[in-house]
Amino acid sequence: MVLVDDLRSFADGRAAQVARTSAAGTEALERHRGQRLDELWLDHDLGGDDTIWPVVEVLEQAAFEGRPFDIGVVYVHSANPAGAARLMQALRRWDYEVRSAAGSPHVGYLAEAE
Repeated sequence: MVLVDDLRSFADGRAAQVARTSAAGTEALERHRGQRLDELWLDHDLGGDDTIWPVVEVLEQAAFEGRPFDIGVVYVHSANPAGAARLMQALRRWDYEVRSAAGSPHVGYLAEAE
């Protein structure tokens, strides 16, 4: 499981690789290439000028090349409605299973972020 979010973590402390930037998110994806990733959790805005789009481009490029990442479900938990909608549309275009998780109790702001 991979979570890409600059501030939030899993509220229940579940084991996950957490990436705080788009660069760390793309690195996390590359480490899982060729392996099953049951869940990928994506936030749109990653602090400052950073967004999830570099991660999305890696997913799109892999699908375009005929070797999409093996992801069970991509959960979009962004509080940015317009960004989340564009993100979900982009990934669904490439046949990734995408679900909205905005406001999910599974992710939250923790006192001690990684």
